[in-house]
Amino acid sequence: MTLEEKEYWEDVKYRMDAEGFHYCFYRYSNFPEIKDEKFHELRKEYLKSAELLKKYINEKCEEETDDDE
Repeated sequence: MTLEEKEYWEDVKYRMDAEGFHYCFYRYSNFPEIKDEKFHELRKEYLKSAELLKKYINEKCEEETDDDE
């Protein structure tokens, strides 16, 4: 790993702590400077899972209750 690459990784870690984990990957950046396929694969899987969970929760909140009948 080069010094520049190490600095990129340290920036990602800093942003996770400073911005919050979810915001870091959802809104802050897609970190194009990181040239690591596994990182981007996991980052994309995380975002996909977060969206699926959000959608599921929203759907559950829209369901009628037994009391609504």
